[in-house]
Amino acid sequence: MPQKKESFCVLVLAAGKGTRMHSRTPKVLQTLLDKPLIHYLLAAVENAEVENVAVMLGFCGEKVEEWLGTTYKNVDVLWQREQLGTGHAVKLAQSWWKEYKNILILPGDTPLITASTLKLFLEQHIASDNKCSFLSFDTLEPTGYGRVIRFGDKVKVVEEKDATDLQRQCHEVNSGMYAFNTEFLFKVIDKLTCKNAQKEYYLPDVLTLIQENNGKVDAIKTTDSNEFLGVNDPTQLAEATLIMRNRILKKWMLAGVRFMDPSTTWIGPDVKLGNDIVLEPNVQLWGSTTIGSGSRIGSFTVLNNVQIGDNVSIIGSTRINNSYVRDNSTIGPYAFIREGTELMDNVHVGRFVEIKNSHVSKGTKIPHLSYIGDSEIGENTNIGAGTITANYDGEKKNGTIIGNNCFIGSDTIFIAPIKVGNNAMTAAGSTITKDVPEGSLAISRGKQRIIEEWYARKKKQYGGK
Repeated sequence: MPQKKESFCVLVLAAGKGTRMHSRTPKVLQTLLDKPLIHYLLAAVENAEVENVAVMLGFCGEKVEEWLGTTYKNVDVLWQREQLGTGHAVKLAQSWWKEYKNILILPGDTPLITASTLKLFLEQHIASDNKCSFLSFDTLEPTGYGRVIRFGDKVKVVEEKDATDLQRQCHEVNSGMYAFNTEFLFKVIDKLTCKNAQKEYYLPDVLTLIQENNGKVDAIKTTDSNEFLGVNDPTQLAEATLIMRNRILKKWMLAGVRFMDPSTTWIGPDVKLGNDIVLEPNVQLWGSTTIGSGSRIGSFTVLNNVQIGDNVSIIGSTRINNSYVRDNSTIGPYAFIREGTELMDNVHVGRFVEIKNSHVSKGTKIPHLSYIGDSEIGENTNIGAGTITANYDGEKKNGTIIGNNCFIGSDTIFIAPIKVGNNAMTAAGSTITKDVPEGSLAISRGKQRIIEEWYARKKKQYGGK
């Protein structure tokens, strides 16, 4: 198949076991904020406008393949069943990459690389007519990295276990990110050997082979070493998480979002925020949450996949999952809004209210101590304290429908399925088992009895105790 002019493909190496993570989850699926490590790398590649991506899988690769199938469906999957090094992985993939003119090779455990760095790297690779380019950086702690050794116009990478004491003193190290002209790579990849301390096929050994074939190799040094932080253990995962969190916070602060205490605020990478938003201390925003302009989110609130409208006030210690809150509503404190709920404009949900899979129309108030499940509530209705929709009959969930302009007395229990018409009322303490017609008052109470002198008789019965 003919090569595509100036085309790039990307091979992500994600076959390693990640032994130091001490986890049954593959390393590239370890969670950073609320996304797997590999998500950030693939997002950077996508934003760098590089298509034609393949991921090389190995240890527990079926789990990674399943995740890719739900998130990055256009990514090809390749397999390295036996992990014999990075060079071995690239050799296995050559039938995939040989049709392209250039290949970008990236380690799957580097979530902090940015699209801008990748773009600049690829531009320099093409402009310099390099047959191999790789990203390097200086670090005061080079332990664990391959050292970049320069001599004249030549360059090579020596892995730490194979380096001399003098070479280990070098502070310029290899990031593990490469761009190759595939024609040159194809000529030399099968010449790799595993004559080294780890008995593996090192991809950096290709550099020497390319130079022996008169190909130009260049180490492109960058200044932000954080971008190349590899995640190999929980300590490095925590370090990468903190860096990513601070990046996200800085982006939103520069966009005008006000954080009362950034050090206690956590925001996922897919969250979208409008203008004039205030986030109080200890707020967490995850998933595809969006918050409209002029809204305020109170302390200890956690939102996950929530769409918040404009000028919404969420008072502290509220949790909302997979739901919608429309404009000018007030929620909390201590409210729990569960999956499938839609709160329309000007809704008020107060203290210790739980709502699940329900639609609450505009202007309605549920002030406190209520459970609303699988329900539809009309406009400008007031739900009294302690109201419960008893929606589960032991076999299935049943719905409650309450109309517009209703007044539901405190401690009303609706035994679903039930329907309440517009302008209806229920008396406090009622258990409603039948539909309530429009404009009606429903009362369902036991008759009150007064037993006089009950206390004195009880006291005499038990000997004055």
